[in-house]
Amino acid sequence: MDRRSIKVVVAGGFGAGKTTFVGSVSEIPPLTTEEVLTQASVGVDDVTGVDDKTRTTVALDFGRITITPDVVLYMFGTPGQDRFWFMWDELAQGAIGAIVLVDTRRLGASFPAIDYFERRRIPFVAAVNRFFGECLYTEEEIRSALELQPSVPLLWCDARDRASTKQALIQLVRHAMSYLPVGS
Repeated sequence: MDRRSIKVVVAGGFGAGKTTFVGSVSEIPPLTTEEVLTQASVGVDDVTGVDDKTRTTVALDFGRITITPDVVLYMFGTPGQDRFWFMWDELAQGAIGAIVLVDTRRLGASFPAIDYFERRRIPFVAAVNRFFGECLYTEEEIRSALELQPSVPLLWCDARDRASTKQALIQLVRHAMSYLPVGS
């Protein structure tokens, strides 16, 4: 059997829910590289708005979903802090696209991920993570604040909910397929 692989990246700011997203939908126990936040990160990592966060991804998160017997989707979650951004090039290499998780408590933390994928012309969707509570902003307000191009899908998801994260992945794959040349 000839097996095909699809690679996607789950990105976003520090504390946006990337590890939770990958873990909620992966059919295997996800590989995580979370470590306890230490005193050494004080003043280095901005925990404003995520004061109760005690762990952080230091390399990547990895999960897998078998779509059909011959098609497997691999998810790579990025670390959120800027001191780990050097890893993003490796994680994004060969990806068909990315999900940028948006935390409306800290919209500014989404800019680096959005800029990263725009500059590299990697298709992405912006997914507003709703596990932080009710969003106080409309879709138009979020799209405007993030300066999203009209072609970039903006969707709502709950990174804790398998059905919700699965729908976000489906939207991403559909969006990425629209970038394929006709006949591919």
